[in-house]
Amino acid sequence: MFRFFENLVDPYVTYTPTDRPPTKLLPFLMDYAKPFRKLFIWATLLSVAVASVEIGLIWAMGWVVDILSGDPAQVWEAHGTTLILIGLFILLLRPLIQALDVLVLNNAIMPSFGILIRWRAHAQVLRQSIGWFENDFAGRIANRIMQTPPAAGEAVFQVFDAITFSLAYVLGAAVLLADADPRLLLPLLLWFGGYVLLMRWTIRRVGPASKAASDARSLVNGRVVDAYTNIHSVKMFAQDRQELDYAKEAIDVARATFQKEMRLYTIMDLALVMLNGLLIVGVVGWGFLLWMQGVASVGIVAAATALTLRLNAMTGWIMWALTTLFRQLGVVAEGMETIAQPISLVDAADAKPLRLEKGEIRLDHLTHHYGRGSGGLEDISLTIKPGEKIGLVGRSGAGKSTLVKLLLRFYDAEKGAILIDGQNVSEVQQDSLRRAIGMVQQDSALLHRSVRDNLLYGRPDATEAQVIAAAKQAQAHDFILTLQDPQGRTGYDAHVGERGVKLSGGQRQRVALARVILKDAPILLLDEATSALDSEVEAAIQDTLYGMMEGKTVIAIAHRLSTIAHMDRILVLDGGRIVEEGSHDVLLQHQGLYAQFWARQSGGFLDPDTEAAE
Repeated sequence: MFRFFENLVDPYVTYTPTDRPPTKLLPFLMDYAKPFRKLFIWATLLSVAVASVEIGLIWAMGWVVDILSGDPAQVWEAHGTTLILIGLFILLLRPLIQALDVLVLNNAIMPSFGILIRWRAHAQVLRQSIGWFENDFAGRIANRIMQTPPAAGEAVFQVFDAITFSLAYVLGAAVLLADADPRLLLPLLLWFGGYVLLMRWTIRRVGPASKAASDARSLVNGRVVDAYTNIHSVKMFAQDRQELDYAKEAIDVARATFQKEMRLYTIMDLALVMLNGLLIVGVVGWGFLLWMQGVASVGIVAAATALTLRLNAMTGWIMWALTTLFRQLGVVAEGMETIAQPISLVDAADAKPLRLEKGEIRLDHLTHHYGRGSGGLEDISLTIKPGEKIGLVGRSGAGKSTLVKLLLRFYDAEKGAILIDGQNVSEVQQDSLRRAIGMVQQDSALLHRSVRDNLLYGRPDATEAQVIAAAKQAQAHDFILTLQDPQGRTGYDAHVGERGVKLSGGQRQRVALARVILKDAPILLLDEATSALDSEVEAAIQDTLYGMMEGKTVIAIAHRLSTIAHMDRILVLDGGRIVEEGSHDVLLQHQGLYAQFWARQSGGFLDPDTEAAE
């Protein structure tokens, strides 16, 4: 039974992602709720049915009180069948209606709705560009992805468990009182008017207060995660106290916003107690007065009393449900600031997969300054022939990394174009472009998964033999066999820690090299690929590196100039422009900037004195 209701909606149902999600709260939620529309209708109908049953039971209680004034034998003879039917309804049909209501809400909607939002929100955020992620805390992004789905689920729960039920209940109460004596409606209507005003006052303040509190919690989470992510720097510079103070600033803001939110609830509770007192005195008192005047029966007074006491008990719950609803909507609104941001770097509408035949790369008047007007690249034109090996040299900030990022289309060039085999990289599918390029970075962060999983990231369909062969080529196989994590997993099954922190820099670099060897992409980018390796290991894998380059178009960035001295061509970048170009020997004879770098090398690296600030 549970499985039937749990499987009514597949949270992973196929859908069409949008580059521009709705930015208004209701359209945003309705977009995610499309697979649940039929269930929402059923939840509404069942909630109304449950409320109607409750009102009907109160009416039945008043009727029973009225008939009890007669002779017991005559009462049973006249009403016995009706009493039995009421009993059977309470024992059989009422539980069935209630069961269907909670099964639809608790088992069909609640689990799947939150999962669907989290799944799609995560998918949406993953589509954002590298630049988008660089402008925010990873912790804050993750916090919003994690807190928005349960908040949306709680909002839906309150709509059907409390709001729909309570509206149906109040309407039914009005019908019941009007049927008994229309004058009993007056105190109920006055109370309802006051209740609506109180709700309006509360809701207008709870939403913004909740969003402010949610923003503050995300800020705390972002700062805390930032400290944990960079824990090596925190410990190395003995800055525990500074990190605590940095977090405390955000925690104090969160505390202040939460206090403001709680003040609203206290005011609401006190006002509600006064309103409910007026309701009880008004309805019950008036009913008692009508009974004294002989125009209302004891049953009517009993029903009116039960109804007002039930409303008294419900109003706090309803108000809390309403404030919870709008508090959770505030959390969703805060999450939308991340989830509903438009995707700025998208495939063209008619984008085709990259067709890589030769591996020629052409830069055509390429300019990119990250929107700042300076830095990056300035009017670069260059053709890299298929299979050609290019070395990139230059001071920090000269534009080397910018060129690589544009080639991978992590950013769209502000001017000019990059063409691979005549195809503009901005007009082909991003995934196909990046599948055709293998890259080893200076900072080779790994996923907090097994060594095997990290290696398979380069080629998910690789066999175990191919994985091991790639690791051996990168001089990584022997140390991998010695690994063991705290859970007892060893070798290729051992987990490497967040960003690969359980491995040394050289070990991480060799795993990254093995991953790219396994990928075997036709275009190869090397960004200080051997900088984390000691001289002995670097010498041992030099042949591997040259083997990796065989038959590929290669762009290698290096400060250790000896690693690119044998490239077909070396480009010297300065101020975002190509200022020198040629082989190692030609550039030395030219006696320009490259020759200065070579002369000033210390231990095989560019002398730090030649480095300019970013």
